[in-house]
Parts: sequence; C-alpha cells; structure tokens
Amino acid sequence: MNILLERSSFRYAVTGAAILSILLGAREVTAAQSQGTAAGTDVPAVPFGAGERALYQVKLGAFTVGEGAMEVLGTERVNGHLTYHTRLSVEGGIPFARVDDTFESWIDVDGLFSRRFKQDQHEINYDRERVYDFYPDRGYYRRRDNGEIKPLPTDKPLDDVSFLFYARTLPLKVGETYEIERYFKESGNPVVLKVVRKETIEVPAGKFNTIVVRPIIKTDGLFGEGGEAEIYFTDDSRRIMVQLTTKVPIVGSLNLYLKDYRPGEPLSRATGSQAGPGK
Repeated sequence: MNILLERSSFRYAVTGAAILSILLGAREVTAAQSQGTAAGTDVPAVPFGAGERALYQVKLGAFTVGEGAMEVLGTERVNGHLTYHTRLSVEGGIPFARVDDTFESWIDVDGLFSRRFKQDQHEINYDRERVYDFYPDRGYYRRRDNGEIKPLPTDKPLDDVSFLFYARTLPLKVGETYEIERYFKESGNPVVLKVVRKETIEVPAGKFNTIVVRPIIKTDGLFGEGGEAEIYFTDDSRRIMVQLTTKVPIVGSLNLYLKDYRPGEPLSRATGSQAGPGK
C-alpha cells in the first residue's frame, strides 16, 4: 500500500478527536443522574472509579497498528472542584508514520461535566498541545495556549473524553435514541446515539454480552453518517467499551478490541477529600 495513503488513512482513523473521543455529543439528558448516589456517600454513583484501565488492540483493516488505553488516573481538584482525572491515549502506526496522542479530561465528580480538557497530539509531522479551562458558572471557556475566550453552549460542558464516560451512565435500552447537546463547542452538537441491538462477542480479553450503540454526527469524521460506526458496551452495570468498529477510506475498517481490563475503586467523599489542592 502506498505510504502516503496509509499515512492519511491512519491519521483520519486514529486521530482528530482520537478514535473514541467523538463518540457522543449532547441534547440534555438526565440519565447521568438516574444511577442515584453511591451507598453510604453523597457522591453520585458511576460505573467507573480511580485506577480503572482498559487496554485496546488497534487494527486498521487486517493489520494491527497500535494500542489504545482509556483510564481513570485518580481524583484531583480543579479550580477548587473535585474531579475524576481521566485519560485516553493512542500510540502506533507504520514505519515513518507514527502517532502518539494523549487526551485528558477532568470530570466534575458531582455534575459529571468537564472542568478541564487537554489535547497532546504528535502525528507524523503534526504537533498540537491545547489546554481548555471551563468556567460553566461564568458561561465561557479559555484556551491557555493563546488566551482565547469563547462562550459555552451549556452549563454542563463535555469534551471528547468526558463524553465517553458520560455515555456509560446512560440506560442504553435497545430501540432508544439519545441526542445530547453538551459538547463544549457549539459546532459539535448534537450527536445522536442509537441503541440498536444486543450481541455476544469475543475479543482478546474474553467473551462478553454487549449492547451495541450506533453514534451519528453531522461531520465527515470517524462517526459521520457514512462511517456506520458501532460501539459495543458490556451489557452490565460496568458499561465497559469492549469493541469499536467503523469504516474508513481506502483500508475499509478501523477496529478496537479490548485486550485487558482493570476495574477502579468507587469514590466516596472521604477518599475524594484526600485529593490534591486546586490548580
């Protein structure tokens, strides 16, 4: 295959909002609160916790091209607010066309929305690092690298990574469609999530009963209408993403397969109070 075609395809598939991150956009849905609160605490119960780590095999067409990871690194205070510090990373490629992308999100523990978002991308001859600080109570966000200030379209903003964790709190009942308009940039709204079926699949990490979700956005990216993307979450309270499939130009498909999973520890207000000082 022509190296330029491979390079173009890999960058299209594995970057931009980084494989999983464009997953969800949002018209306000209250399902994030439907889980209630954790027993014995005043922290909203969620299907993830500090220390959670999911590792993925990344395949482009028939070729294994790298590895991805989605993690909850711990808790941290951002501007005085307790947050989950989460990270999505993708590394791999082909000779002379490597990609090393890391996306981090600091998700408010109480409201399940973004307080900070960081993009650190190194893709062939392209490098970008941006940090966004969100001030939903003031109605704007600020980019640290250039001081740019823009309005937020919602008081509960979500970024590319926090959308993934938010999606795991939804009921995801077969036949239902969700529209969410909480992406921090107005141009990213809305994203439609269709819950299409249940299916048992086998990946390197084992066999899983899953709920299959089809995300649709208005752009030409990984989850555009022509991509026919499908995301497979475990059909249990954990809602682990075990597989992602989509179509991409030239090579035909991009697939992610869960190969290892480590659960996290549920958060209580007591453990959260041990987080570091605000930044």
